[in-house]
Amino acid sequence: MNIIPPKTKKKLVKSGLVFFACYLVMMLVVFLIMVISDLKGWQSYIVQNVSEVMALSVSIFFLFGLVFWYYLFEDADALASRRNILLVFSLIIVSTIICFVFGRFLHIDSRPVAMFALLALFLTNRRHALFLNFIFSFLMFVIDLFTNAIPTADLNSEIYASFLLSFISGTVVIFLAGDVKTRGGLLLSGVFIAVPVVLIVMLFNIPEITTDWIDYVSAVGFRILSCVTSAIAALALMPIFERAFNRLTVFRLRELTSTDAALLVRLKKEAPGTFNHSLIVAQLAETCAVAIGENAELARTAAYYHDVGKLKQPDCFTENQGDYNVHDEITPELSADIIRSHTKDGYELLINNHLPKIIADVAREHHGTLPIKYFYDKAIRYSGDADLKDFSYLGPVPQTKIAAIVMISDGAEAATRAMPDRSPEKVEKVCRSIIEERVDLGQFDECDITLKELTIIKETLVEALSGVHHHRVQYPAIQFGRDRQAVKTEEDDAHA
Repeated sequence: MNIIPPKTKKKLVKSGLVFFACYLVMMLVVFLIMVISDLKGWQSYIVQNVSEVMALSVSIFFLFGLVFWYYLFEDADALASRRNILLVFSLIIVSTIICFVFGRFLHIDSRPVAMFALLALFLTNRRHALFLNFIFSFLMFVIDLFTNAIPTADLNSEIYASFLLSFISGTVVIFLAGDVKTRGGLLLSGVFIAVPVVLIVMLFNIPEITTDWIDYVSAVGFRILSCVTSAIAALALMPIFERAFNRLTVFRLRELTSTDAALLVRLKKEAPGTFNHSLIVAQLAETCAVAIGENAELARTAAYYHDVGKLKQPDCFTENQGDYNVHDEITPELSADIIRSHTKDGYELLINNHLPKIIADVAREHHGTLPIKYFYDKAIRYSGDADLKDFSYLGPVPQTKIAAIVMISDGAEAATRAMPDRSPEKVEKVCRSIIEERVDLGQFDECDITLKELTIIKETLVEALSGVHHHRVQYPAIQFGRDRQAVKTEEDDAHA
């Protein structure tokens, strides 16, 4: 187990209280399930089954405790965030309610149990989803076993079969949908998961083929319905959880990089030069992320938004200027303050527009604490002395590999854009210089990027930038008329 810092320990204590509050909410839901299942006789049921209710309470407390210990060992940072805890238990509670409704008013086999696994997969990650799927399957099992939620003649056999199928279907769908990139693909995963589930149901119910084939067919049909409903319900609930807990899924990342996204539309209209620069940086960042095994979708999205802070004063940045440059009329100190403020402005703009914090963090960190060389040099030439801190970005330095990738890609694109000779050798020299300077200035001290990964990023950028900024063939100055005959141009006259 990793050593937990004191600040994190305090957060964990608060997280423990949140866990207990979630446990109380879960018990309230279970109590309502027992009441709804028998509106007239629920009181007598509880009195007659006190030991079962106590066993249920202890079992749920134990399961919630397992979740706490799992996150404590596997992801203490996530555990320290109350939003992450509330996300996990909101998924559990909402999924429990939906499964109860289907199981109570339709059939136990129709419950969309794989829905929880799909939501956990896309809203957390595969490793967490596998563990949480086991917890949820066991939770549904103890609720079925110790309450009156599922009225059936052959209660125990159906409950055990339901537990096994819930666990298997959830586990299979986690691996099946792990690489899904579209919402349509998520729906298809619900269809594909039905194949192994139906095979298992058929094996469980072989004796009923000859004795009660109607029940056999209905069991298969309900399980198919369960799988398809799981995908549909997950698709419907995903945007709600994305927005409520500000989570990034592959679906939301693709929506954020759509040219119809509000901030990108503004960037395209108000700062077209910055927008075009961001497109190229996004392409470079995505390629670099793939090269070192990072989240390419996240890198591309972060790069799209890394310069949105320039929307506050777009005309103050070179790529959006024409013949007039506002910095010719103001002091270098004021110019530097305007330039460096775009990182903070971008962070605030993204947070105010409810974009994920990780995207906003990249906007704030992509220049780290680098000096603004041009205006520092200008101040030295004007006054002979200047404090470098007044001409440096405010930071913080990159905290993640994604922020480091965007920082390097941003610098490399800007530097090579101004180069007259963009041969691979020249580009390699510039990219190496950019990375070495940032290493020397401690820009990567707080993220876990390695020298090997920096080398891979450099090589990737050289290859990509040599393709983006390649030389073109100079076309001859010939024009053609409607009769497709060459027409002499003024340029030809000048050469003559």
